[in-house]
Amino acid sequence: MTQEHRDAGQCAAAGGAVERVFALLGKRWNGVILASLMSGPGRFVELRRAVSGISERVLSDRLAELAAAGLVSREVDAGPPTRVSYQLTPAGEALRPALDELGNWAEQFLGAGEEGGCPGMREPRAMESRSG
Repeated sequence: MTQEHRDAGQCAAAGGAVERVFALLGKRWNGVILASLMSGPGRFVELRRAVSGISERVLSDRLAELAAAGLVSREVDAGPPTRVSYQLTPAGEALRPALDELGNWAEQFLGAGEEGGCPGMREPRAMESRSG
């Protein structure tokens, strides 16, 4: 079927969904944060180390945004000391196949980058072993 034969409403609906996805996941750091959490729950300081180059303020803002979107949950352990950890919600976990495929595509068509990638993305629970 050619482009001109497609229903304009159908194309607009598909484009709208893609726009919503990339408005959230295309925002700098959001995809990397989600990929970092694919290996398991992490505390703020662990995520700060895992997402190279992100500031504390931006990480805090992005985690709040991802939580508001229903992809990340925030859990506070009253302690002492007080500890906050973040983990994927079922909706966030449902992104795993898509992020894995994007990673595969990037390796095939974009080549290896200078950075080492997200810790534990393909090795579940790698970050969990560092937390404590």
